[in-house]
Amino acid sequence: MCYADDTMPKSRPHTPPPRDTSERYHHGNLVDALVAATIAIIEERGVEHVSVREAARRVGVSPGAPFRHFATKTALMTAVAEQAMNRLKASVDAALDGRKTDAPLVQLEALGAAYLGWALQNPTHFAVISSRTLIDITASDSIQRANNEIRGVMARLFEQARMDGTLAPDLGIDHLVLVTRALGYGLARMAIDGHFPEWHASEPPADVLPKALTLFMSLLRSKTAPPGAEDP
Repeated sequence: MCYADDTMPKSRPHTPPPRDTSERYHHGNLVDALVAATIAIIEERGVEHVSVREAARRVGVSPGAPFRHFATKTALMTAVAEQAMNRLKASVDAALDGRKTDAPLVQLEALGAAYLGWALQNPTHFAVISSRTLIDITASDSIQRANNEIRGVMARLFEQARMDGTLAPDLGIDHLVLVTRALGYGLARMAIDGHFPEWHASEPPADVLPKALTLFMSLLRSKTAPPGAEDP
């Protein structure tokens, strides 16, 4: 603000040819090439077809070459998740950079919108980083650090909103962070999994998600918030 295997992209009846031109190995960039190849495998054939050897074949190196970097499929998928987290964190940071003088709850809404927008634009990365059965998050300091930083920003902004009177006073900060994260994750998951039509959504996810986020944030605001505190 986490996908199980059965919600990851599945095999398709007609497999398109590998995107060799963008995934070939260039000296000194093997890790990035393997990550790109893994993303392509997932999108073309499904996560069940990912292996270190298949990624090596895609980038044109010997089957044993990648094992210096990734001893297992889990290690390779964790590298994909690290790339995903780096990109998500960059998206969140960019959204907040231009909002530093805005009210805390306005900044929080901008953070949530950045998360949702990133998930919609990067569904494969979102799926990988969400699955605790595919990655080893405890082995990745970078994922844990970035996740803690985002959570810390959320907690700080909620605390500031409580201090300036814009947040309803009876809401606990830790609980708010968890619920806000769950809302963002749930909305993104429903959109990417294609659940919206059965819930009678009349607009595409790119329009529905920010409106749902705005509605949620409005429910958190104090009834006695200072004038202008809700302005985006």
